[in-house]
Amino acid sequence: MISLILFGAEGRMGSAVEHAARAAGDMRIKARIDRVSPQSAAAGKMPDSALPEPARHGDVVVDFSSPEGTLAACGLCEASGAALVSGTTGLGAEHEARLAALSARVPVLRAMNFSLGVLALRRAVAAALAALPASWDVEIVERHHRLKIDAPSGTALALAQDVASRRDLTETAFRHGRHGRTGERPAGEIGIHAVRGGSWVGDHAVLMAGEGEWLELRHVTQDRSAFACGVLAAARFVAHAAPGLYHLEDAAPGGRA
Repeated sequence: MISLILFGAEGRMGSAVEHAARAAGDMRIKARIDRVSPQSAAAGKMPDSALPEPARHGDVVVDFSSPEGTLAACGLCEASGAALVSGTTGLGAEHEARLAALSARVPVLRAMNFSLGVLALRRAVAAALAALPASWDVEIVERHHRLKIDAPSGTALALAQDVASRRDLTETAFRHGRHGRTGERPAGEIGIHAVRGGSWVGDHAVLMAGEGEWLELRHVTQDRSAFACGVLAAARFVAHAAPGLYHLEDAAPGGRA
C-alpha cells in the first residue's frame, strides 16, 4: 500500500488524484494539505505537526499546489525521505533548481502534464519532425479554462522545447502570439498561442506547415481523470525508485521511447 500526501488537495487536480487513488486499491491518502501557511512557505517545509501521521521513507508527496507549496513539499521530502511527484505549473528557475537539488536525496518525478495521451503526442511530434524537412513551420495552440493563471501552459512550452531541441534552436525562437504589422514569418520561428475561456480542461495542437500541405497533431483532455491516471503511475514508480530526477516517460508503459 502506497501512502500519498497531497499538496493542493482542494484544487481541481488534487481532488481528481484523491478520487483516483481511493479507487485504485493499492494507495491510501495519508494527509491532505490545501494551502501552505506563510510560515511554512518561508521555512521551505511543512512541519510534521501539520500532518495526521509523520511522513516517512516510502511515502509519496504529490504536489499540485503553488510555488510556495512546492518549496514546502521539497522540505518535507528532504526531512522525511519521502518521494515527490511534482506537477505544479508556473514555477520559476529557483523552484526548478530546488527540485533538482532534492533529487540527489530522494526520487523526484517532475512533469508539466501527466496525461499519457500527451506523452504519446510528444512522441508523435518527434516522429513527424524526423520525417519532415526543417523548412516546415511549426505553430503550437493551447486552450484552457478561464481560471488558469499561467500562460502559455507548461505542456505548450514542453512541446515547443521538444521542437527546438530537434531543430537545434533555443527559446529565443519562441514567438508568443502576434499583433500588428509583424512582417513575414522568419525561418526557425516556433509560434506559441494561448487561448483562455469557458471550462476547457486542456487542448494542445501542434501544426506543421509546408508548401501546399500541412499536418496537425492534437490532443484533447476531456476530464482531469486523464491526468490522475498518469499521477498514480508516477507515484507507483517513485515509491520504489532510487534518488534521481525523473519524468513521466520513465513511469509510462514501455518506459522511454
